[in-house]
Amino acid sequence: MTEYGRIDPFSFAASRDIEFPVSIRIIGIDGNERPTKYSTLLVQVWAGSKALTVPIQTSYKPPRLERRWNEWLRLPISYKSIPANSRLAITIWDLSPDQSRNDVYHATPFGGTTLALFGDDNQVIRGRQKCYIHKHTHADGTDDTVTPAVVGSNGKLVPQLANYTEELERMESLFKKHEMGEIPRVEWLDQMVFRGFEKKGLHATKLSTRLRQRDRTANAIDPNLATDTLAHSRRDTLDPCICVLNVELPRFDFPVVFADHEYEPPPISALQPLSSSQTAAQRQPEVHFGPGINAIGEGSADFGSRLMIYDPEVGQRDNPAEAKHRRLFRSSHRHGILDRDLKPNAKVRDELNAIMSYPPTHILTPEEADLVWKFRYHLTKDKRGLAKFVKSVNWNDQSESKQAIQVLSRWTEIDVDDALGMLGPSFDNPTVRSYAVNRLRKADDKELLLYLLQLVQALKYEHMSADSGLENIQDSPLAQFLIQRAAANFMLGNYFHWYLMVECDDYSPEQDVRNREIYRKVAYEFMTELIKQPEGHEFRKTLLRQAELLAILSRIANDIKLSSESIIKKTDRVKVFLGDPKNELVNIDPPLSMPLDPSIKITSIIPDQVTVFKSSLNPIKCTFKTTTGSLYPIIFKLGDDLRQDQLVIQIITLMDQLLRKENLDLKLSPYKILATSTTAGASQFIQSQSLSSIVSKFKNNPALAYLKHHNPDDRQPLGVRQETLDTYVKSCAGYCVITYILGVGDRHLDNLLLAPDGHFFHADFGYILGRDPKPFAPVMKLSKEMVDSYTALRKSSNLILNLFSLMVHANIPDIRLEPDKAVLKVRERFHLEMGEEEAILYFERVIEDTLTAEFTMGAFIVNTEANFLLHLAVQQLFGIYSLILLEEHVTPLGLKSVRKSMMAAIWITQKP
Repeated sequence: MTEYGRIDPFSFAASRDIEFPVSIRIIGIDGNERPTKYSTLLVQVWAGSKALTVPIQTSYKPPRLERRWNEWLRLPISYKSIPANSRLAITIWDLSPDQSRNDVYHATPFGGTTLALFGDDNQVIRGRQKCYIHKHTHADGTDDTVTPAVVGSNGKLVPQLANYTEELERMESLFKKHEMGEIPRVEWLDQMVFRGFEKKGLHATKLSTRLRQRDRTANAIDPNLATDTLAHSRRDTLDPCICVLNVELPRFDFPVVFADHEYEPPPISALQPLSSSQTAAQRQPEVHFGPGINAIGEGSADFGSRLMIYDPEVGQRDNPAEAKHRRLFRSSHRHGILDRDLKPNAKVRDELNAIMSYPPTHILTPEEADLVWKFRYHLTKDKRGLAKFVKSVNWNDQSESKQAIQVLSRWTEIDVDDALGMLGPSFDNPTVRSYAVNRLRKADDKELLLYLLQLVQALKYEHMSADSGLENIQDSPLAQFLIQRAAANFMLGNYFHWYLMVECDDYSPEQDVRNREIYRKVAYEFMTELIKQPEGHEFRKTLLRQAELLAILSRIANDIKLSSESIIKKTDRVKVFLGDPKNELVNIDPPLSMPLDPSIKITSIIPDQVTVFKSSLNPIKCTFKTTTGSLYPIIFKLGDDLRQDQLVIQIITLMDQLLRKENLDLKLSPYKILATSTTAGASQFIQSQSLSSIVSKFKNNPALAYLKHHNPDDRQPLGVRQETLDTYVKSCAGYCVITYILGVGDRHLDNLLLAPDGHFFHADFGYILGRDPKPFAPVMKLSKEMVDSYTALRKSSNLILNLFSLMVHANIPDIRLEPDKAVLKVRERFHLEMGEEEAILYFERVIEDTLTAEFTMGAFIVNTEANFLLHLAVQQLFGIYSLILLEEHVTPLGLKSVRKSMMAAIWITQKP
């Protein structure tokens, strides 16, 4: 038996990921045909007996002795959009004189051929192809084409020529593999084979010429014999004068296998099919098929002439029998009183426990929903059960809804993560949302700040119109709650104000006009409530001054972005502008709270420490002086939407708090970041160096040299302070786990940073949820991790998933691409279907496979081998010098991965 473990890995790409347009190179025609004064060629993509594109025509070529185009044609459709039965219909058109029109030239088909784009193994056809031309007919692109490019072997050639043709076809297929690199090249052997192939080709050509001369002689001697011979030839042979069209298709580095787009399965109706007697009694519809389309099951004795058509409305409608059963089952008159004292047996209790452990994204089956409803009073003691119970209720049924509302008041107090989940788009009952808000009222301001970004997004799902009037805000418990808490706390109010401003400024097509008006109404009511507070006027004045500061920075940022000056001149220009007393930034009196961090109050800007970065947007680094005398540098960027980075940093901050509750301080550095509009924002600048600059500055063992330079300690084995190594190892482990869970992509030397005190952190989160600009990116970016941090975050998976569910309609770029799958992508990284031990083993397996995956992909990126090695070095070398500390935190199985990565990193860092 074959051992699957010994099968060699097979690298391939899916056609649904290939955005390259379908292209074909028309080389020319081989055959004994005289060229005409004008000849052109049309190519069109067909599938399912229908044309998918308009025909594409070759450019004009002056007449020559042979038909040669050597031209690439690019069709207006990509590989990801074509089905598996796609084919190219190619027709060669000539201009021929028409005797009836006084020799006026008109277009006539010289011949046509149809080339399939996918082979029998569902792989995209690549490289050179020889297409048989069916003369004097245009290409037939239907499924049952009569102009195939590949002619079958059912007696198509004369017997004298059959052996040579069969051998030549075999050699042609081998030459294709040789061109694609599937057969190793041996120069002396290749030359000998090519010479032998040429001899066989010449011999076949001579034989074909002799056969053609024999036919002409027979035609001159005996016309009847010639007629019989021609008839026999049409039955069993082809005309010896065969014309072949030589074309070339794109050559991909990997085989491309057809893969269709995966859609959610349609809802399956519970309606039972009709009985056989009812089916036979119904009159069958008359169906007419188009050209080239056969009836399903044609020729069989079964119901072959019948078509099965899926009706999506059937799946959306309730089954009347099931709806009646549910109403009777949940009737308060029949079961309401009995259910209060109902207790589950051991088997049912296990089923309920399994349902309670479902993640918030899980959809209950009708049977599970009925089970939760039946034991709803028993479940009131379990705080996990409320979210499941609310999902099991049919809120459109007034009787059922009334019973559910009565049960809500009996339920034990739920956690904040469940309360956040009940503010999402799938919970639209006002009573349920009000219940969730009442739970949030018990959270302090510090905890509320962690979820404020999502709570602002949840305002979209409130039952609140955009019309003016205070009663609209009062109809929304969430809006009223946020306004009151934000007005009473300066820190909350600062962030609440800027979150609202961004939504009010969002004029993208994804932002509904109604939502924008709702946010404006909430912002107005917030300012109105702010004035009622004792320090409300000062609070409001601070927000206005912050807006003026950002307006000044936006003005100069826009000027230098549009300027064509050098970076040095742009920097000098910004220094002069910010140092101008008219802008009132040299002396800020009274001190102003920073929008990024209201706890920091700035007194002035330092123009001499301004830096303009060399990039397309020219971000500006500004350094402010605070009331404590310390410096607070920020990076202001105009022209970029920072909301996705803001979301990632917020989740990292939350995860840091969750890990600290588990006594795991992983030394994370969630720097402050704030989007002030859809095209502007600022982030805190942490003194650090990118790994690219570290590698270029410290040649030998860059990680150790950098840390030793800033934290020397001769008493330690590696010459670096123990505290610095501990900070590095923990921060590296934390970001390893967090970036894996969030699916952060596009990791390279410039967005991985290391601070002098050993803090390692990530920046620039332009790709999340598994997206990456590089093909076949490894799942894990760093091979040093702590399994404890992963298991600790799994315990709070419901909270993280609920936060992402509230951001589904937040116009975040990577969430906007597939909003229905955003939460599922985060859920997949937690592997909640596994137990804790299974999840740990799987996580360690991913780490061990990372090194193998990266080495495998190194062969794919041939043109960037140096960058690949450097990229791999970055992911592996940092931390290899702290193995002593790693042994204190990593399990034995994890140490095996660490040691393997360590050897690879040392080899790469020593490579010249």
